[in-house]
Amino acid sequence: ANGVVVHELIVDIDDAARRVAYAVVGGSMAPKHHHASMQVLADTEGRSRFVWTTDVTPDELAVPIDEMAEQGARIMRETLKATPVPTDR
Repeated sequence: ANGVVVHELIVDIDDAARRVAYAVVGGSMAPKHHHASMQVLADTEGRSRFVWTTDVTPDELAVPIDEMAEQGARIMRETLKATPVPTDR
């Protein structure tokens, strides 16, 4: 949405843990180091919790990456709220 292009390397996909880990390895934003993971955890009352952890250097990239992650999380939240929940559970 902001014009930044990144090339990501999928580091690991763990279906059982419902976790994916990736690193930014190129593109228009070139961090010295970037590693992130996303995981869906069971919460209470049939709900889930989404945890997105990012480690990045240099520190100056933390704010713009945080803003992009917040935007991505907002889009995911809106999409999930708009998706009908199956009634045949």
